[in-house]
Amino acid sequence: MPAALHPSTFAAPAFAAPAFAAPAFAAPASAAPASVALGSRRVTAPPSRAAAPASPHLLPGAESWAAARLGGIRGITLGPIESLRHAGRGYGTPASARALDEATALGATWVSLTPFGRVASLKGTGIDLVFEAPFQENRRAVLAAIAQAHARGMKVLLVPHLWVEDGEWRARIDPGDDAGWARWAASYRSFLLTWARVAAEGGAEMLSVGVELRSWVTTPRAESFLAIIEEVRRVYPGLLTYSANWDDVDHTLIFDSLDLVGINAFYPLAEREGASLDDLLAGGRRVATQVENVARAWGKPVVLTEIGYTTRRDPALRPWEWPDGMKDVVIDQRAQAEAYLGIIAPFLDARSCAGFFVWRYYADPEDVSQEAEWGFSPRGKLAELVLRDAFSARWAADGAWISGDAIGHHRAWTPGVLGWELPLEGW
Repeated sequence: MPAALHPSTFAAPAFAAPAFAAPAFAAPASAAPASVALGSRRVTAPPSRAAAPASPHLLPGAESWAAARLGGIRGITLGPIESLRHAGRGYGTPASARALDEATALGATWVSLTPFGRVASLKGTGIDLVFEAPFQENRRAVLAAIAQAHARGMKVLLVPHLWVEDGEWRARIDPGDDAGWARWAASYRSFLLTWARVAAEGGAEMLSVGVELRSWVTTPRAESFLAIIEEVRRVYPGLLTYSANWDDVDHTLIFDSLDLVGINAFYPLAEREGASLDDLLAGGRRVATQVENVARAWGKPVVLTEIGYTTRRDPALRPWEWPDGMKDVVIDQRAQAEAYLGIIAPFLDARSCAGFFVWRYYADPEDVSQEAEWGFSPRGKLAELVLRDAFSARWAADGAWISGDAIGHHRAWTPGVLGWELPLEGW
């Protein structure tokens, strides 16, 4: 293992978190699921209809997740297979079961599933629930994937996404006048409530009510979005968040109605090319301070609903850049790994951050057609060493776990060997 990626860099123990560090709500029963044919693909159907778990009670305060001892969210995003030409490789299939097996072996305790709806353009005329397959097929596939995750002891965040057909960013959707916005809100309401009912049926523990909808939720039009959240609460009893973009989270107006502040955290960690690991760690500390301020301002814990870096030189300079269409890319696994180290390390000691989801893995771990070699996936790369070490460490978000933990902390000075230390300044 490269020295710069050694577990000791995290200054946190490299032993598995205690058993109760997983969220304290029960997963649905995991009777042996049946395999059924859905059009051109075969998925594993959930064993039975399961009600969503009641939302755990979070007291007011930025550190409420840690105080509730629900366990830090060690999450990965499992992307769907975005082409009908790859039958039998999407959610709920034996392929996604293998992906989830890999995730649990890595130490992940949560998985984010991202079904999509189609939007024709930024004019926001409506949302089509059909995405690469009829909605009912996608619905059953998502339910099957939720059941697969629960059978492995994982918790689920369901994140309904919008795919804009002309390639533009969903944050810029603008239906125009008041009548156009009313039509758009009605269409989005139907889209979100549909997936909220799926989340409830499958027992998903958390639901994101939107992703990067800047033109809506950072403006006075956010009032119409708050009305939709109220309706979601009536059909879905689990935890709610919203996935704000990193550069507009301070202007998002809806978090008071949600349980956690969600951030797609593609913050730049560097200001110049060729940044050192020390530079990236300093950038990560700046980001952690910003996120802490957001949590304190809203009095709610933050979850990083997406973090990720491409496998190329200087990925932390503009981490939001999409790999498709890049030319003359210099593939650099170490740069990706060090970027992950830079963003993750400061959050291990942050009680106001519930955890994060890695962007992203895919429903078929062997399918390399979904992105270029320099894409976001850390699978089989140096970055997985960083993730494995981080997932096995003790996090502040895990909460107190032994008597007296408030005055001292168990820590593995040598991997696998327990020790005792008094709290460091600032703990």
